[in-house]
Amino acid sequence: MKASDIFESAGKPDLTPMIDVVFLMLVFFMVTTELIKQEADLGIQLPSQAPPTAAPELPSKHTVDILPDGTVLLNGGNTGDDIYGELIGLTQMLGGLKASADRLKKHTIVTIQADKYSPHYRSIDVLNACAKANLKFVSFSQM
Repeated sequence: MKASDIFESAGKPDLTPMIDVVFLMLVFFMVTTELIKQEADLGIQLPSQAPPTAAPELPSKHTVDILPDGTVLLNGGNTGDDIYGELIGLTQMLGGLKASADRLKKHTIVTIQADKYSPHYRSIDVLNACAKANLKFVSFSQM
């Protein structure tokens, strides 16, 4: 064998392994890629001339405050009752508020906010006034 034969065979590289590697890489990338779905029309139609819906009926809400000295306030105003005894003014006011709310077909909700230093018997007096006014939705809240 001559030296020129060695150089001639080395000058002509075999492309078959390189083509095999390229095809293997092409197959690998085709298998591992995720296809992105095209955005589609979902068929949602937005309202254009929809009639307005009726506003929900809100209940008639009132607050009864009991102050530390035993004074009872309805929606921030004085009821005209003494700090001792039955709450006749509060009962009449709550009865009137309930009657007007019943005419409008609304619930009357009363929230009692008693000061932490107020006498506890005043909370019972307010509950009795609510019962006499036939109120069903009464709750307590912190001042």
